[in-house]
Amino acid sequence: MTTNMTYDEALTSLRLVVKQIENEDIQLDTLAAKVKEAGELVKYCENKLRIIENEVNDAKGTIQ
Repeated sequence: MTTNMTYDEALTSLRLVVKQIENEDIQLDTLAAKVKEAGELVKYCENKLRIIENEVNDAKGTIQ
């Protein structure tokens, strides 16, 4: 996973991985790798949201 994804790119990737995980034909080894990838994408999205939230709060503080 690249660390310079936008939030939307990471979310799209996460949705794709989830769809792959839900596939009943997925092999066990592939499943483990996809679950790990999904976890990393979730963390990345959460971090991006925190950064955006902080930026918004900082901007609100400057406006007031």
